Amino acid sequence: MIRRIVVVLGLVLVISTGYVIYSRDGVDARVAEEIRTNPQGERAQRTMLVTLMNGRTLPVNYLREDGLIFMGIDGLWWREFVGAGQSVEMFIQGETICGHGTVVLDNPEYTADIFSRLRPKAPSWLPVWLNGKLVVITVSDEA
Repeated sequence: MIRRIVVVLGLVLVISTGYVIYSRDGVDARVAEEIRTNPQGERAQRTMLVTLMNGRTLPVNYLREDGLIFMGIDGLWWREFVGAGQSVEMFIQGETICGHGTVVLDNPEYTADIFSRLRPKAPSWLPVWLNGKLVVITVSDEA
């Protein structure tokens, strides 16, 4: 009996995880299409498409300030920017921009300052570890 319960719970977990991934990718695809077809639209004013070195393209909120581009990452993919970081290509309001991003892990005051403008509506009661990671992108070439 316990074995059946464990199997059923495992199946429920696998199916629900698959559904979440499928739903997220579907939403990401719709947002990406909107940004590409309406690069001056309301969503494109605050959301860019970032293409990682592995070819994956994701919509993400951004802030462009003082020659830098900032993005906050909620998923685990921020780990791709640890250490030396990585090169990225961004599509911002109809413009393709190349740069190099690194994650900020050791400067909570700087992160809080940038997030106050990048994510002003984030709940203040969230613990810091749930508030995403800040990635700073240095622009290397504007196409």
